[in-house]
Amino acid sequence: MPGTYDFEDLILKLSTPFYICLIGLEIFLTHKTHREDLAERPAYSLKDTLMNAALMLLNGGVDLLFRAAYVGVLIWFYNFSLVGPITNPYLYWLALFLAEDLAFYTLHYVDHHSRLFWAVHVTHHSSEHFNLTTGFRSSVFQPLYRFVYFIPLALVGFNPADIIVMYSITQIYGIIVHTEYVGKLGWLEYIFVTPSHHRVHHASNVQYLDKNMGMCLIVWDRLFGTFQEELPAEPPRYGLTKPMGQQGLTDTVFHEWKAIGDDFKQPVDFKTKLKYLFKAPGWSPDGSRETSKDLQRKLAVASPPTADHGPSTADFGQAVDREFTS
Repeated sequence: MPGTYDFEDLILKLSTPFYICLIGLEIFLTHKTHREDLAERPAYSLKDTLMNAALMLLNGGVDLLFRAAYVGVLIWFYNFSLVGPITNPYLYWLALFLAEDLAFYTLHYVDHHSRLFWAVHVTHHSSEHFNLTTGFRSSVFQPLYRFVYFIPLALVGFNPADIIVMYSITQIYGIIVHTEYVGKLGWLEYIFVTPSHHRVHHASNVQYLDKNMGMCLIVWDRLFGTFQEELPAEPPRYGLTKPMGQQGLTDTVFHEWKAIGDDFKQPVDFKTKLKYLFKAPGWSPDGSRETSKDLQRKLAVASPPTADHGPSTADFGQAVDREFTS
């Protein structure tokens, strides 16, 4: 699909200076803004930004090496598509956008609710900073399985080349919502994922865990019950609920895999080991750990939601026994 590569190359050439300008503006605003105006939210750090760049390059390398395989799989399914492609080009691209955004929502939901996939995705959430470069903090091994969620699109007549191009385009939007310098956007908050929504997604506050999974559209979260508004009384705290000890590249990528390995060493049967692998992060056979749903149920009991603000974690306590954030 040489035309696809050419178009992706064009997207890269156009988006790179766009990103550089936005990041430069955000760094300028960071240094011009009084720290008290940003509360306790950390700004840029050189180490964190370099980590984000390294994870992006690793992800891109894995994607490049595996591309022939996953494109081949998508083409194979496309050849057996159940229906013909939509002939109207405007309707075709709109339908592809909607279908692919829903596919990404599903992928993202599974990444947060199955520990096997969370072990891959956790790298994107491990930073305690939240800025535009955080959008490049990629889940390194996600290209090895992401294409599976696009197989249904090929089966209903969407060309694999178009699927790949659409993903590249929507990724641009997915990156620019990683900022603290854009407030709420009025009626757009009901349709699109906004920076406010995505701040919630990256927060480790208990009521924010596993919320706002969409890439471009927030309607999926509103439909499927994973929506959470950013609350004025509950500023987001970024990073994992259990902070990482070491923050080198190897630890950032593999720390959850090491934790899974430790659980596999426990004297439990094979079925329990599989549950450690596939059930939600925080699951344990004896209930000694807590998943996000366990924590949120406990919070709801401790601090019933009010009409204006919802439950608060202020008096709930933040000592949790699992390495998870949303």
